[in-house]
Amino acid sequence: MKPSNNIKSLDEIKESLRNWKDMVRDYQIPDNKKAIIQIINTFLPYIGLWVLMYFSLDWSIWITIALGIINAFFLVRIFIIQHDCGHQSFFKSKKVNNIIGTVCSFFSLIPYRYWAKVHNYHHGHCGQIEVWEIGDIPTLTVKQYSEKNWWGKLRYRIWRWPVVTFIIAPVFYMLISNRIPTIKLNNWKFMTMAQLKNNLLIAAVYIGLGWLLGWKEFFFIQLFLVFLFGIIAFWFFYVQHQHEFSYKQVKKDWDYVLAAVKGSSYYKLPRPLQWLTGNIGIHHIHHLSSLIPNYNLEKCMKDNVVLTKYVTVVKFWESFKLMSHKLWDEEKQRMISFREYSRMKMAM
Repeated sequence: MKPSNNIKSLDEIKESLRNWKDMVRDYQIPDNKKAIIQIINTFLPYIGLWVLMYFSLDWSIWITIALGIINAFFLVRIFIIQHDCGHQSFFKSKKVNNIIGTVCSFFSLIPYRYWAKVHNYHHGHCGQIEVWEIGDIPTLTVKQYSEKNWWGKLRYRIWRWPVVTFIIAPVFYMLISNRIPTIKLNNWKFMTMAQLKNNLLIAAVYIGLGWLLGWKEFFFIQLFLVFLFGIIAFWFFYVQHQHEFSYKQVKKDWDYVLAAVKGSSYYKLPRPLQWLTGNIGIHHIHHLSSLIPNYNLEKCMKDNVVLTKYVTVVKFWESFKLMSHKLWDEEKQRMISFREYSRMKMAM
C-alpha cells in the first residue's frame, strides 16, 4: 500500500490539481461504439455462463458453484454499466442510458433510478462525516465511538465484524435496503416511486423466469449470483474509501478535490480483474469526474499522471489488511483498528 499523498500538504495537492477539469474534459465524452462493445462482451458471457449453470445442475452442484464464481464478476460488469448509465456517462443519449440502466437492474437486483440518486449524492458528499450513512459504509470517528454507551459500542463492533460487513450486510442491502425506500431527502418522493416501480418490474421478470425455467433452478442460480456480486461490490466499496490515509471531514472543512484523490484509493488489480470489474478500481479519477465512462478511465489515468500522484495505491493482496480499519481518528487523520483504539485509551 502506497499512501503517497500522506506526506504532501493539502495545499500542494489542490495547487497541483487546480486544472483537473481541463485534464478530464476530453475523457468525459461517451463513445457509443465502445459502449455497445462493452454490452456485447459483458451480457453474452453472462447469459452463456448462466445457461451453463442451469444445465450443470444436472451434472454437479460444484460445477454450478464454480461457474457462478466466474459469472458473478460478469454481473459486476453489468452493474458497472448500470452505474455509468446512472451517471449519464455510458451512452450519449440520456434516454438510452435510462433504458439500458433499467435493463441492467433486472440482472443486478438493484433499482436503477433510486440507487443512481443515492450514489450521485454520495459523489457530492463523499467523506463528509455528517452524512456517512447515505451511500457509504457507516464509519464512526474515535470521538463518536467514545461517546457511545456499551450497547452502542457493541452494536458498532458487531457491524464491523468481517462476516457482518462483507456477508450479512450485502444480503440485507440487496434484499431489504433496495426494496424499501429508507432514505428520504428533500424532493425524493419521485425517487421513492421510481424505486417501487423498478422493484415491481424486477419482481415481474423474476416470477416470469421462475415459472418458465423452474422456481428452484432459477432462484438458486440468480440469487447465488446476486449474493456473490453483493460481496464483491461491498468489498470494492470498502477498499475504495476505507484505506488508511483516507479523507473524512465535517462539511465546513470539506473539499471536493481532496475527497476524490485522498478519500478514494486506486485499487491496482491484475489486468483480468480490472477488466472484469470495469476499471472501477481507478476510483480516484471516477470521483473527480463521474462523467467519465468506465471505458475511458484507464486512458485518462495514463495520460494525466498527476491525477494519481497523491493517491493511495492499494494492490490486491495488500487490500485484505484493510479489514482491520474500524474507526476514523480525526486527530491523526487516518483509519485505526479497535486494538489501536484500546491502546490509545489505556495510554491516556
